[in-house]
Amino acid sequence: MDMAQKITPFLMFDDQAEEAMALYTSLFPNARIVSTMPGPAGKVMGGSIEIDGERINMYNGGPTFRFEQGNSLMVRADSQEEIDRLYDGLAADGGETQPCSWVRDKFGVSWQIVPPVLLKGLSDPKTAGRVAEAMFKMKKIIIADIQAAMVE
Repeated sequence: MDMAQKITPFLMFDDQAEEAMALYTSLFPNARIVSTMPGPAGKVMGGSIEIDGERINMYNGGPTFRFEQGNSLMVRADSQEEIDRLYDGLAADGGETQPCSWVRDKFGVSWQIVPPVLLKGLSDPKTAGRVAEAMFKMKKIIIADIQAAMVE
C-alpha cells in the first residue's frame, strides 16, 4: 500500500469487485489493477486499483452493502473527449446518467465528471450564476456551453 496517500477510498460491492476493477481500469488511461485477493473457489474477492497514482480498494462484502449518491468519486476531465468517454463509459450497460455531471455506474457507484473550467466558473462571483444556470440544464457537461456562459 502506498503510504503517501493519506485517504484511500474503499468500495464494498455485493459480488462485483472484480468486474468493477476491470471496468474502471479500462476507462482510465493511467489505470491498473495493483493487486487482487482470492476468495472461495478461486473467485477474486477484491483488490486494489490505481488511477493516475490514486489507490482505490474494492471488496465483495455481500448484499448488505449499498452505494448511496451522497458519496461520489469526482474526476477531473480536461477535455470534452475525456468527459464523453468517461461519462458515457460509466453510464453504459445499466448505468444511469444524472444532472450536473453526475453518473451512476452499473454497480451503483456515483461519479462526477468535472472539467476544471466548470469549477473555475462556479468559483468566480462574476460568472457563478450563469455557469450554474447552464450546468443545471445539462446532464453530461459540455465545455463549450460552460465557456459561453462565462463570457455572456
